Amino acid sequence: MLAAISRALEERDQTQGHGARVAALAEGVAQRLGWEPERIASLRFGAHVHDIGKLAVRRSVLRKPGPLTSDEVTEMRLHPRAGASLVLPLREGWLALPCVLFHHERWDGLGYPSGLSGHSIPLEARLVAVADAFDAMTSARPYSAPLSIDRALAEIDRCAGTQFDPEVAELFLTAWAEDGADWRERAAS
Repeated sequence: MLAAISRALEERDQTQGHGARVAALAEGVAQRLGWEPERIASLRFGAHVHDIGKLAVRRSVLRKPGPLTSDEVTEMRLHPRAGASLVLPLREGWLALPCVLFHHERWDGLGYPSGLSGHSIPLEARLVAVADAFDAMTSARPYSAPLSIDRALAEIDRCAGTQFDPEVAELFLTAWAEDGADWRERAAS
C-alpha cells in the first residue's frame, strides 16, 4: 500500500521512480556492509517511502520552478515528521521510520528535523541521505536540470564529513564505481 502511495506522490511532485532508485542505491551500499537480508528489506521499504511526508506539502511548493521562500522552506521541512506520522500507525511502519524521519539530518548537525549529528543519525538514514541526494542531483526537477553523474559523484565527495557520513559517502563512491549502472537498471525494472 505504501509503495502505491509513494508512486502517487512521485507523480504529484514529478519525481517518478525516485523511491525505487533511492532504494536500489542504498541497498547496494548496505550489501557491501554485509547486512542481513531482513535489514536490507527494511532499508528498501524505508527508502521507497522516505518522502511520503511530502503528501502534506502543497503541490505548488513541490513543483515550484525557482527558489523557495522562507515560508515554503519551512513547509518543505515538515515532510519528515509528517511522513513519520503517516507510517507509524501501520503494522510495520516502524521499519521505515529511520529513513522517513531522519533522511535530511546531516553529519555536521545542521540538518532537520531534529538536528542530529554523526552516529546519532541511524545508519539507515545516513545511507538514504546519500542515495537521495545523488538521485536528486542526477534527475530532472522543476527547479533544476540534472547534473552529470561525474558532477554528482564529486558533490557527494565534497560533502563527505559535512552533509554526509564520510564513511558512507566513501563506500557509496566506491560501490558506484563498481556497480552503479546496474543499480539504476534494477530500479527501473
